[in-house]
Amino acid sequence: MATVDLTEQAFAETVQDHDIVLVDFWASWCGPCRMFAPTYEAASAKHPDVVFAKVDTEAEQRLSAAAGISSIPTLMAFREGVLVFSQPGALPTAGLEQVITAVKDLDMAQVHAELARQQTEQKTGQKTGQQA
Repeated sequence: MATVDLTEQAFAETVQDHDIVLVDFWASWCGPCRMFAPTYEAASAKHPDVVFAKVDTEAEQRLSAAAGISSIPTLMAFREGVLVFSQPGALPTAGLEQVITAVKDLDMAQVHAELARQQTEQKTGQKTGQQA
């Protein structure tokens, strides 16, 4: 599968509608981004079960800001709509393969349970803070 360009309008839908989505935040003037592009493209051909998306940080400045991008390239991985990995810097082929394998191997029942626990703690903490 080839990489797909993501816009602000398509971002949430893409992340929610696919099991695994990798997103490369990049810019045309960024040397490390240009070096990472062939590695990312090759991985997209090797893993047709994963959506490999790209966000041009120059064209999609609001999306980049909303994602908290402060350094490029930045790679994010989403599984079942949950951000499970985010790291700036160009990865070598082996590093990218490690990330893909780790994301595929995640126990998502455990991830969702942990998210639910954190949300409960936040709500409890907020209510406690309001009462004090």
